[in-house]
Amino acid sequence: MIKVVIIGAGNVATHLYQSFSKSKQLDVIQVFNRNKQHLYFVEDPTKRVSSLEAIQEADLYLIAIRDEAIEEIAEKLDSKNGIVAHTSGSQPLTILSKFENYGVFYPLQTFSKNKAVNFREIPLCLEANSEKNLNFLKKIASRISDRVFEVNSDQRKALHVSAVFINNFSNHLFTLAADFCKKEELPFDILRPLIKETVNKLESLDPYSAQTGPALRNDQKTIAAHLEMLDEDRKKIYTILTESIQNLHGKKL
Repeated sequence: MIKVVIIGAGNVATHLYQSFSKSKQLDVIQVFNRNKQHLYFVEDPTKRVSSLEAIQEADLYLIAIRDEAIEEIAEKLDSKNGIVAHTSGSQPLTILSKFENYGVFYPLQTFSKNKAVNFREIPLCLEANSEKNLNFLKKIASRISDRVFEVNSDQRKALHVSAVFINNFSNHLFTLAADFCKKEELPFDILRPLIKETVNKLESLDPYSAQTGPALRNDQKTIAAHLEMLDEDRKKIYTILTESIQNLHGKKL
């Protein structure tokens, strides 16, 4: 059985622990966090550790913490025989180069602690400092996901930027729409079928071909009417996105 230590107690660490715990080939022997109270999701209290010195020997050490803290933890973590890997989308492989065996185990998904996910559908982007270590990470990844990819550091950064556009920025636009609906005493639920169809269309169309709306049609009358309804901050966002759509599709303002 492959022994795994998870370092972290956030959303990614929580879901990795839950997913690994379901595999008969993987054994999460410890989960580390400075504050043990944050490790409530670890069922066996003997596996909860709050001291780096207490971390045992394992085959894989997964550093699943915020990006800016990875280097600090890596410096404090004693040299290990197993592979030390981080789960960041934006940090380079070489941030772990103090170790003999190191890599990246990046799950490309948005995680919330109380929202279940099907890990078998989540892309796992892998990188390592040797072919042997990469193959070992692939072996582990295949235990929990059907979508395993070899991705270098530059490609992973590009994926991370793309993911910010797809997830973080789109969710912010949903939030602005929800606030606008609330202001007009409209339930946001009315828009949920549109959100679902927008995403579902991408199963059969590429995003460029799926584009619709007044910006694409160069419907100046509708665009002007919309801008009249918005405050200054939302006008800026609406205008920037309208111009971006028209520039991409060769329309003129």
